[in-house]
Parts: sequence; C-alpha cells; structure tokens
Amino acid sequence: MPIKISLVDAGKRYNREWIFRHLTIELHQGEAYAITGPNGSGKSTLLQTIAGAVGLSEGKIHYNENETPVPEEAVFKKISFAAPYLELVEEMTLNEFLSFHNNFKPFYPEVTAEAAAEMVGLTKAKDKQIAHFSSGMKQRLKLAQAFFSDTPVLMLDEPTSNLDAEGIAVYHLLVKEFRKDRIVIVSSNDEQEYSFCNTIIQMADYK
Repeated sequence: MPIKISLVDAGKRYNREWIFRHLTIELHQGEAYAITGPNGSGKSTLLQTIAGAVGLSEGKIHYNENETPVPEEAVFKKISFAAPYLELVEEMTLNEFLSFHNNFKPFYPEVTAEAAAEMVGLTKAKDKQIAHFSSGMKQRLKLAQAFFSDTPVLMLDEPTSNLDAEGIAVYHLLVKEFRKDRIVIVSSNDEQEYSFCNTIIQMADYK
C-alpha cells in the first residue's frame, strides 16, 4: 500500500534557537530524498523529527498509508533507521542480534540471518560478540538491520560513517538492491552518500 509523509509548516527549536522553520513537503513512496547542510545545521534533527523520535515545536507531520492515517503509535513499524549514534546490543553475537531484530521488525522474506551477514561482508563474524566489532563492522550491521527490514520508509543518517572503501561499496550495493518502492531519506553533507536522491532538502532554506 502506498505510503506518504507530509510535513506542514514544520519547525523545531531548542530554547530560543530555531533549527528549522516553515518546512512544508510531501515525501512519496518510490522516491529518495537528501537532507543536506554543513555540520550543526540540523540535518539529524530533521531526520529524527520525521521518524517521530523528536517532537515538532510547530506545524504538523502526517503519515498516510493508502490514503488512511497511520496511528501515531504505529508509525515506528513503518520505519527502519540507521545512524552511527544508534546503539547495538553488544552482548549479543551477530547471529543473535539479527535473529532478535527479525522478531520485532521482520526482514524481507528472502533475507535470512545468514544471507544478511553475507551481503554486508560479516559472515566470518557471525558468532563473534558485537562488543568486539570494529566501528566499521558495527556500521555495516546497522545498515543491515535498516536495509533488510521490510518497511516502506528507510532513513539513513551519515550512512558511510566509519566505513572503508569496501564498506562504502557495500552501502551502494544495498542502495541499489533495497531502495525500490520505499521512501528513502538520507541525512548527509557527503554527496557520495546521497547521489541517488532525486530531491534535495537544503537546511539553509528553512532557517
């Protein structure tokens, strides 16, 4: 069922400082959007606002699926999110984490835990405790749980953080294979992360 996200005259401030104001936009399934701007411009704040993790100071945000409003408490089921600041359950092994995640936000039917590990180049670490992963390995795992979740909305905040050239290639492969029929939103000031996006949201336009 088609999903649409609408922001209407949206704004967010902390104390007296406005991060963004008067943002009105519709985000449609099958399209990719980039939120761009220099460090500290509010990219992550806007992304987290769209995800429902941060409340608006003014304006409205609506999720509609097949022209029907999605209840606020059910929005999280529609979203998968990857960011370098999100925590993993480091006491688990890779296989344990993927199985755990699959229980509350299922992967696409064709993606098993084994296939997920293989696609992000972590097969050799499947029985390794996440606490012992490098920062790049952790980022690959964060991308895996986001890309492979069967959700209509995919949100990515600085998705190639901590990745080497091989990891960046994995990211671009995931984008190619798993962006179809989703709303994809990338928060980044690095064009290689959002080069596939067809709409650019410049934070400077909403100050």
